[in-house]
Amino acid sequence: MKNLFTLAFVIQSLFASVATAQQAEPQQQRPVSMEIYGHAMTDAIYDFKQVDPNWFDVLRPTKLPAFDNQFGADREMHFSVRQTRFGVKGYLPTALGELKTTFEFELFGTGVDAGQTTFRLRHAYGELGKFGAGQYWSPFMDIDVFPNSLEYWGPNGMVFFRNIQVRYMPIQGDTRLTIALERPGASADQGIYEDRVELEGVSPQFTLPDLSAEYRFGQSWGYVELAGMLRRIAWEDQGNTQFDLSGDDIGWGLNLSSGIKFLEKDMLHLQVVYGEGIQNYMNDAPVDIGIENRPDDPVRPIEGVALPVLGVVAFYDHYWSDKFSSTIGYSMLDIDNSEAQAPSAFKKGQYALTDLIYYPTSNVLMGVEFQWGDRENFNDGWSVSDYRLQFSFKYNFNQKFYREATDEGQ
Repeated sequence: MKNLFTLAFVIQSLFASVATAQQAEPQQQRPVSMEIYGHAMTDAIYDFKQVDPNWFDVLRPTKLPAFDNQFGADREMHFSVRQTRFGVKGYLPTALGELKTTFEFELFGTGVDAGQTTFRLRHAYGELGKFGAGQYWSPFMDIDVFPNSLEYWGPNGMVFFRNIQVRYMPIQGDTRLTIALERPGASADQGIYEDRVELEGVSPQFTLPDLSAEYRFGQSWGYVELAGMLRRIAWEDQGNTQFDLSGDDIGWGLNLSSGIKFLEKDMLHLQVVYGEGIQNYMNDAPVDIGIENRPDDPVRPIEGVALPVLGVVAFYDHYWSDKFSSTIGYSMLDIDNSEAQAPSAFKKGQYALTDLIYYPTSNVLMGVEFQWGDRENFNDGWSVSDYRLQFSFKYNFNQKFYREATDEGQ
């Protein structure tokens, strides 16, 4: 109940802010609008194998067992409403252009709330003209690669990260150019960055923001996009030993993606990404930094190195009619492990699915989806597959509010 009162207060404050902005900067015929949107969604999942119980309602290859029966016996039935989402967007004309704001959350807990149904911030972002700031999609990712599927987490080889950033957009529209400085060192699943650096007794040190950029060429047939990432990853040895494990490395990546239209509504989603030390920007990947041995160095017997990673996505959305659609596709993520990583360290993940979705009326869908995931370890010979059936029911809502403001009566 407390959360509901907090939400009501936030919405009331947003309307009050709009009214205040109108009074502070009056212009003739200034339309002000607000959009409230979201969906309620229920998932019923039958897992033929096993997965980390904190991630019971998604298929992440990194969360599949690293050894036999790590998470108990096979076969589980799960129910979840954690995909449920709520958002508010505001549009306010100003002397410098339209001010756009987004506040959005869902119920999918991660990090310390992994496995919980709880409020989780997705977007807290504002944009005015060619500048934007807040938590939003990283320019290094392409959200349009995400297929029209039911499973929440999505293709494991996809770049997928919402990050706090300051961005500049000199070119906007179907063809666009975006450059951003992003928060460094953040975990893709909102976890602790120390868990992403496999060096004991050290702490991360970030003195520079991550630099990202994207360029999209849009046409009537679809688009092609190239994005890049450059970052410095550093760590400092805090231990009082004879060793010095401090160090740093450069992370970088290139992400080429495309969306190609077919027929009236069909879409082919394609992406290939390669880089080093960019795992936290990937949708499902473990550590950014691994360990290399230096047996001839008595002061620094091991050192951290940025791990190379390759991600691939290929999905096709097909609409049989206005009432039915299907998606089929495959994704893969492969890591070039460092020599001193544990034999059971994650090496390669694969992900595939196909579904049939029914739209009985506007804003309502229900569907069934078959999912497959596979995990392969570094060098202990272990690999495992998981198979799941997911039944989902989704109910959308969307309401726009308009308010005209003029010089008179203000």
